[in-house]
Amino acid sequence: MKDNKEEPRRGTPDFQLLILTLLMVGFGIVMVFSSSSSIAQVNQRFGYDPMYFTKRQIAFGAIGLIGMLIAMNIPYEKYKKLFVPVFILAIILLMIVPFSASINGASSWLTIGTLGIQPTELAKITTIMYLSALISKKGERFRDLRTGYIPVMVIVGFVAGLIMLQPDLGSCLILIATSGLIIFAGGANLKHIMGSIGLLILGASIVMGVGALWDKINPSDSPSAENDYKMGRIQAFLDPWEDPQHTGYNLIQSMTAIGHGGVTGTGFGQGIQKLHYLPNAYNDFIFSVIGEEFGFIGTIIFLAFYIYFIWRGLLVSLRSHSTFGTLMGVGIMGLIAIQAFINIGGVTRTIPVTGVTLPFISYGGSSLLVMMVAMGIVLSISRESAMPAKQERTKSVVVRESAAYDWNSRRRYHS
Repeated sequence: MKDNKEEPRRGTPDFQLLILTLLMVGFGIVMVFSSSSSIAQVNQRFGYDPMYFTKRQIAFGAIGLIGMLIAMNIPYEKYKKLFVPVFILAIILLMIVPFSASINGASSWLTIGTLGIQPTELAKITTIMYLSALISKKGERFRDLRTGYIPVMVIVGFVAGLIMLQPDLGSCLILIATSGLIIFAGGANLKHIMGSIGLLILGASIVMGVGALWDKINPSDSPSAENDYKMGRIQAFLDPWEDPQHTGYNLIQSMTAIGHGGVTGTGFGQGIQKLHYLPNAYNDFIFSVIGEEFGFIGTIIFLAFYIYFIWRGLLVSLRSHSTFGTLMGVGIMGLIAIQAFINIGGVTRTIPVTGVTLPFISYGGSSLLVMMVAMGIVLSISRESAMPAKQERTKSVVVRESAAYDWNSRRRYHS
């Protein structure tokens, strides 16, 4: 008798990861309100509206939620083809953006009316998809230097070079680090990876050395705003109190905010430094506001929550039945983790400030929208991972098509 009952084509999304994502976005909106309301309320530019930034963040969050739900319901294998036109669009926008208006020595935004678009955010995600598709397609050939590794590195170098034309060092480092994580997870030869790291360090040293030599040979009484801005960040990291009213001001105010929070914090909305002392409190330095208002205990809870969120996303990705799904999920969660580390490390003076946002928390429409769509992709991977491995039935024999990953040899094999 023929069984007409059909098995469900897809599994359910990972409920924990979905709820964690929504909680992150919700907490980000709350903190954007806390850190921006006092600034917007007294500024004519923002219409004296304390909810100015909050309403915009909510709007982008709503659009991002729709995008996340759509991405979640698209089988992730289809992204192997769907990302191509988006990747081409991202490359075109990266080529255009250096000709836009410069802000703080960098041209990173394209303005359409009152809407600002940051093409770098789109480029990060599409590069992750491109690398995942290319590496999974190459398979064992990826371990070959000429036919596998070099073509992948050319793509990474090309996109990173376009980002540096803005110039945006922080986003460039994030892209390179995330790409390195995908390449490592994809099973690249360690010798090739170490060689690339050596060449990167050598190239950066040569560029910095030539730049310093040129400045000595041709000293300028009026250095460019770009160079002045970059050197100011480095000087602030080394000794912010050397120039407390200029280069070191932001970092001093950031550490003052975190220190003022103490163990238990001043309480939500009761922070002092956001009251026109700490610049970009709702953006780059929003973690400082969290530290001041929630204190050491609240900060530890927030970081633990963030780490669990990233761990859950990685766990979902590693359960994927395909190399493409695993690499794409690991790349997206790695991107979030790396960007969070760079943001938090900068405001706590662990590393130099690079001016990147804290994912899901900082104010920023482009970042929030792209990150939520990216999480929709991870949730799509979780739907496929929740299903049992595909089975091909031949009479009484069941052939399972499942994949496991051996992290010791870092090679994909089939069982």
